[in-house]
Order: sequence, then C-alpha cells, then structure tokens
Amino acid sequence: MSYQGVRDVLRGGAARSWAREALSRDGLTAVRHPLGFVCLPLEREGGDGVCVHLWSDSLAHAESTTSQIHCHSWDLVSHVLYGQMRNVHAVVTDAGADATHRVFEVVSGADGDHISPTRRTVRHATGLVELFGPGDTYTLAADRFHSSVVPEGGEAATIALGRGRRGSHDLSLGPLGAGPHHVSRQPLDARETELAVRMIVAHLT
Repeated sequence: MSYQGVRDVLRGGAARSWAREALSRDGLTAVRHPLGFVCLPLEREGGDGVCVHLWSDSLAHAESTTSQIHCHSWDLVSHVLYGQMRNVHAVVTDAGADATHRVFEVVSGADGDHISPTRRTVRHATGLVELFGPGDTYTLAADRFHSSVVPEGGEAATIALGRGRRGSHDLSLGPLGAGPHHVSRQPLDARETELAVRMIVAHLT
C-alpha cells in the first residue's frame, strides 16, 4: 500500500487492522534504531516511507552516539497504536563559549549512518511537551528538534509515516568534542523479529 493509502487508512480509523495485516507479511526484518526503538520497515517509495516503531524493554536497544534530541529531513505523521508517547519539543539556540552541544548531520545509507559534526554549537531547553495515547495521530514538520519519549518501563508502538522535504537534513545534538563516525544499523534476527511482531499484534487483537 502506498504512503497516501496508509494516510487514508489512518483517517478512516482502520489503523489497527491495517497494522495487523501489514505485520503478517513474510520477509520482515526489524532493525534496532539508535533512538531507542525497534523499526519494522513496511513501505518505501521514493522519499516516502511507512514503518511501525516499537518501544519495549523486552528487546535490546541500540545505543545513541549523539543524543535523543534530533530533527528529521522529512515531515512526520505518527499514529499511536498502543501505549503513551511524549513528543518533547526542544528549543535550540545558537551559542558560542556557553554552548552545551554540537549539531551533527546524519546521512543514512544501506551500510548505516554516517554522522558528521557541523560548525554549529548550541544550547537547548525543553519546549512544548505533547502527550499522545492509543488512537491519537500527530504531525511534526521537518527541521523541528524534538525527542520521542515513552514513560519509563512502558511499552508503545506507532505507525510512522515520513515524506521527504527537499533541502532538509537529518540532524542530532551531540557532544561538543565528538568527531565524525559511522554507526551500523543492527538487524534483529528472525526470532527477535518474530517476537517484536507478536508483541505488537497481541495488543491489536
């Protein structure tokens, strides 16, 4: 199903049944994402993509080399299948001697993420905090720094739709002194992928 088709599914209130069917297909491989969730890629066409994201302490996490505060090169539409999700906006201000973080550019490819420091140094503060629960859909424009937070010990799953925006970049805040580096994405094996799927589907039946 196309990106637009999934958007129509969300508008029509059939997200749970669509997710059950989409996750039943053969050949799925989940990936540990550096932002702390497991990603199950479902659709990809040009600059459009659809995934299911799962936060659970039952699965090992990938560790971030920068921080959880990031912005996308694409406009996000996120639908909460179950659990609670906090979308924490970050107010990022350019800073010199009193900077606490550096802005890093993240370029993702088949071999993982190439993470490069930029010259921009910043401070940040917590801005608007939005709380979403099962059945809620929210949007976030490209280039908006934020973090996605699940209450400690909680579990959540979302349908995440991305539509690329020309001229935008994937960015993350990281340590001032960190250098360029590469992070390999860690695929889950067949057993763990099956476990992730079962965990999600169990909440949707």
